Amino acid sequence: MITALADGRLLAEKTGATPPAVVALPGWMRSATDFAPIVDGLDAVAIHFPGFGTTPEPVTVWGSEDYAEDLAAAIAGFGPVILVAHSFGGRVAARLAAKYPQYVKGIVLTGVPLLRLQAAPKPALSFRIVRSLAKKGILPASILEKQRQKRGSADYLAAQGTMRDVLVRVVGEEYGDDLARITVPVRMVWGENDTAAPADAGLAASQLISGSTFRVVPGAGHLLEGDLRTAVREELLALIAQTAPQKESGK
Repeated sequence: MITALADGRLLAEKTGATPPAVVALPGWMRSATDFAPIVDGLDAVAIHFPGFGTTPEPVTVWGSEDYAEDLAAAIAGFGPVILVAHSFGGRVAARLAAKYPQYVKGIVLTGVPLLRLQAAPKPALSFRIVRSLAKKGILPASILEKQRQKRGSADYLAAQGTMRDVLVRVVGEEYGDDLARITVPVRMVWGENDTAAPADAGLAASQLISGSTFRVVPGAGHLLEGDLRTAVREELLALIAQTAPQKESGK
């Protein structure tokens, strides 16, 4: 069921009752429906980020902080929630938890590119020359785009206009300081064979978050499917139990 948040600016898939106890944040250009089996039976909303799915794209080039600000406005009236986030959604979750801890009581992260263990390789010299000449107007933009089509990632090539610029901005971000400021319980679940966000980088990121746990799912990849999806739901349910108010024992 589609519901509108933040005075209609943000759309989400809703399950269960309102207010939600869980907010799910999908990966880059993934649908909020990725989380349907994970939040089944829970009071939850799965966000359609601006520019993803049915929500209009932002009018300017956003970074993950802008997405976090938009999300904060949407969930401010809910009370503290548990975030469950995949890939790009985890970038937003880290920003949100670091800046607005009052809105978050726990996080489950999976396949999130939070740290880069090695410096990103520089583009080939030939591409840098074409890019420079195109920016100066010496070469037409069509030549630059042909070069990008030869070298860009699948996500980069699929994105257009503003969303391509958003992707470039987000890929260049760093999250180390934000991770160190997170104080809520964090459970991290990684596919052993994740190539988009390698498990060794995920483990290194977990070591910056006080008290976090890190679980590797053998044979799993990056997408929320199979054993990884099952493990994420298990960790989510465990976190819900962990953060539930403690009942006083009777005398």
